[in-house]
Amino acid sequence: MKSVIVATIKACCLILILIATVTFIPPVAGAANPIKLGLLEDQSGNFAIAVIPKIHATELAVEEINKKGGVLGRQIQIIHYDTQSDNTRFQEFARRLIQQDKVDVILGAFSSASREAIRPIMDRYKQLYFYNNQYEGGVCDSNVFVTGAVPEQQFSTLIPWMMEKYGKKVYTIAADYNFGQLSAEWVRMIVKEKGGTMVGEEFIPLSVSQFSQTIQNIQKAKPDVLVTLLVGANQASFYEQQVAASLGIPMASSVNVGQAYEHRRFKAPALKDMYVTANYVEEVNTPASNDFKKRFHAKFPNEPYINQEAANAYDAVYLYKAAVEKAGSTDQKKVAAALRTGICTTGPSGKVCIDPKSQHLSHTIYLVHVKADHSVEIPKVWDDIQPYWLGQVGCDLSKKSDQNQYTPSKLPKTK
Repeated sequence: MKSVIVATIKACCLILILIATVTFIPPVAGAANPIKLGLLEDQSGNFAIAVIPKIHATELAVEEINKKGGVLGRQIQIIHYDTQSDNTRFQEFARRLIQQDKVDVILGAFSSASREAIRPIMDRYKQLYFYNNQYEGGVCDSNVFVTGAVPEQQFSTLIPWMMEKYGKKVYTIAADYNFGQLSAEWVRMIVKEKGGTMVGEEFIPLSVSQFSQTIQNIQKAKPDVLVTLLVGANQASFYEQQVAASLGIPMASSVNVGQAYEHRRFKAPALKDMYVTANYVEEVNTPASNDFKKRFHAKFPNEPYINQEAANAYDAVYLYKAAVEKAGSTDQKKVAAALRTGICTTGPSGKVCIDPKSQHLSHTIYLVHVKADHSVEIPKVWDDIQPYWLGQVGCDLSKKSDQNQYTPSKLPKTK
């Protein structure tokens, strides 16, 4: 019996030694650890309709890159947390991605409030971060790269065009947080520069879904152009209410159609004569766009619409890939330096390039007109519009670090 026990113990020890050997054997040469891409996006919550295409576009880009061998021989691994349109969750998960998951890069956030909730965290840890959304502009931050369109690309094209076509009396309604407030400041400035008049301006809380008083205010002011900077599911109810009230005023927007495809979701003619400047919409009919749509819908056949933020997210992944390859490393400082050389990629809307001064992206800007039946036309295209404003007013991240957001009324110090 004793000999049997001894033999059993020896056998067990041998098995443990073999298990230990397998467990702790160093990685085979060439079997590199994955590149960790942290994703903070709203799979659910108030902004999910516009964000889910972004998530899918990120997944598509990563899948394509991995199938072609990855980046520097390494696969990309997505670590995604559903932020549920909750800024507290954004902060919690941002810290988790950095401290626990130790990601190489972070992408995400839809609203400007969410971006501003996590930007101090990115700055504290010097975390490489891509914000892939149209927004109110002005972020001059060494750790942040922006692939969405900004006011000097959208409003400097849209507002003069609308004033020339319809008249110079303008009324703005905007979401009451930093996106709406700062975007309205841009509208105000451009209207004044072009000799127009602001006949009204309202800032509306995100929780509001009833607009009868606002519609009455607009009717009384009799503007030629109504600029709508409303966001989220609640505020979207304005459009059906305004058509029920027979408001009948041409609308200009930087956020509708291109983000939450209201022209597809709402009953016509709720968006009749809305004009939007977007860096991409699914209706863009070019070889690059059509190829992207084919690949996107093959992977996500149930996705109802490919919005501009999907294009921005897709471009971000490929810009990151190009920068890592140029840097020869995933070291975040080296990758950021590579991006600041003016890295370019070709995506759904064509060629886009990082501006080294502002770390924002150049864009083709499409003027999208929603007709009475909610079909759209693109009457004008502005090619290769640069994100020039920050560089002109003194933000130059290629020479000097910064972590501020500037506006036309709050400019960088020149000394």
